Amino acid sequence: MELDRDLCDPLATKFGERDNFLLLQGDFLALDVDALTANFAPHFHGQTKVVANIPYNITGPILEKLLGTIAHPNLAPFQEIVLLVQKEVAERLSAVAGTKAFGALSVRVQYLADCELICDVPATAFNPPPKVESAVIRLIPRPIVTPANDPKHLASIVKVGFANKRKMLRNNLGNIIDRDRLMATFEQLAINPEARAEQLDTSIWIALSNVLCVADSSQSG
Repeated sequence: MELDRDLCDPLATKFGERDNFLLLQGDFLALDVDALTANFAPHFHGQTKVVANIPYNITGPILEKLLGTIAHPNLAPFQEIVLLVQKEVAERLSAVAGTKAFGALSVRVQYLADCELICDVPATAFNPPPKVESAVIRLIPRPIVTPANDPKHLASIVKVGFANKRKMLRNNLGNIIDRDRLMATFEQLAINPEARAEQLDTSIWIALSNVLCVADSSQSG
């Protein structure tokens, strides 16, 4: 797939005669790939892998189209996704809890896929060289190990929890959750009351969301 028509012409000239090559011109975020490939040879159906050098400014929307979201996962996930992205983004996607790079994006993507930073790509590999460093990231979509009881609630508290990384988690979540109930939940899950959002791995975020949802249900009942 390629958006730029000027790049499509040489690609079509070089590869157009191959039976296993199909070039789609357009915006990936707007294209319905299944519909566009429906009348082509069988090997274009049920595509399982993505390999792409993507526009860095729309990395988030592209990841959402490929993986889905916490609340709405892709029900027909790809087997493997290999992307060239900005190095900072690759580090956030593959980060582990407790590191500076771990953030809301880490939780959202790691909920849906295993993430591995393959290699750095220096600016000198491009012509002209960009002002940022790049990296290759590999995402392996998988069944959600422990699904959240309410995925929308999980997405919401992750967003709020990471809203201000300088603040302790209890202060961020205290804006939407009763403080006493929040601290009782922290104690139940053995979460340090002075913890910041990046110190909780994805499994703890899921557990936190599940306990808070139960509390909400009991109060409303």
